[in-house]
Amino acid sequence: MYGYIRVSTREQNEDRQRIALGALDIPEKNIYMDKQSGKDFDRPQYKLLLRRMKKDDLLYVKSIDRLGRNYGEILEQWRVLTKEKGIDIVVLDMPLLDTRRGKDLIGTFVSDIVLQVLSFVAENERANIRQRQAEGIAAAKARGVHFGRPPGQLSEDFPRLIRLWREKKITATAAAKQCGMPLSTFRYRVKVYEKARNS
Repeated sequence: MYGYIRVSTREQNEDRQRIALGALDIPEKNIYMDKQSGKDFDRPQYKLLLRRMKKDDLLYVKSIDRLGRNYGEILEQWRVLTKEKGIDIVVLDMPLLDTRRGKDLIGTFVSDIVLQVLSFVAENERANIRQRQAEGIAAAKARGVHFGRPPGQLSEDFPRLIRLWREKKITATAAAKQCGMPLSTFRYRVKVYEKARNS
């Protein structure tokens, strides 16, 4: 018997998953945990677990989104675990996702449908979160909220350095260095400065 726990960030608490798995007879050494996004399966503890499990082993996860959040990859991993490696999986929050039950055609069919629906829901929620974030940023920008660091103050010498550079008395690189900024920033700030003066 094995258990797998995943939380998205180091700040997230895995206690809820630990308590659920702790109620089973899973040896502590057989519980693997990643503190990482579920967007793919490139996770160190999951890979280790996958190598360790063998045919007829049993894997418990609290919910399908703890396994992963990418619809296609969840389905692929489910296939690898159940078909290729011959492992049974139990999703505690969804009793229909228990591959020990209904090993016949109908049981497998029901399990596959439920898995596809849940995987789709997990990925759809990720897409919705991204859309809400994008809409929130767009709304904030429309209100005049600026993102990123505010630009640093220009030195009093900035206009003189622009003039020297325009007159080809110094290079842009030398002017940028005297301003204490990268060349690309210097060129950008010159553009903004000259536009403001000409408007």
